[in-house]
Amino acid sequence: MTTGRNIEPAAARVFNPQYRERLFALIDQAPFVRHMDMRITDLAWGRATFEMRAEEFRLQPLGVVHGGNIATLIDTATYWACFLSMDSDEDGLTTVDLKLNYLAPARVEALRCTGTLIKAGKKLSYAEAEVLGADDRLIAHGTSTLMRLPGLGMKLGIPLWAE
Repeated sequence: MTTGRNIEPAAARVFNPQYRERLFALIDQAPFVRHMDMRITDLAWGRATFEMRAEEFRLQPLGVVHGGNIATLIDTATYWACFLSMDSDEDGLTTVDLKLNYLAPARVEALRCTGTLIKAGKKLSYAEAEVLGADDRLIAHGTSTLMRLPGLGMKLGIPLWAE
């Protein structure tokens, strides 16, 4: 995976633990995330990791995980990889494009997807993600461009950064 080229300086602020806890609960309890049986496992500036158990109901007729599940993981991880770079939860993001390559079949197994911010802009951000299977083999790689949506954020009312 390409290392981020727009990484926060070494004197980075500390992600507020209360904000992190509330955000993780909000993400994990979102109806779509629950429906997909995903969960967030890590979030830091420029990086996000999600896990999903590929159960039998996710399989297409050939016995491998349907690509839509993989695309959803990549879309979700790239979104959250860009989230903290906005420096505020006043604004939201939406996917402008999503490009991915399926590189190996996934079976009934645990899947892990890590998104990494490549470029954070004022209006557009760009990120990539990898989906790994239970044995750490590369299942898919994707990139996403995301557009900032002013005023459409989560607004949790808690500072993102610790004092």
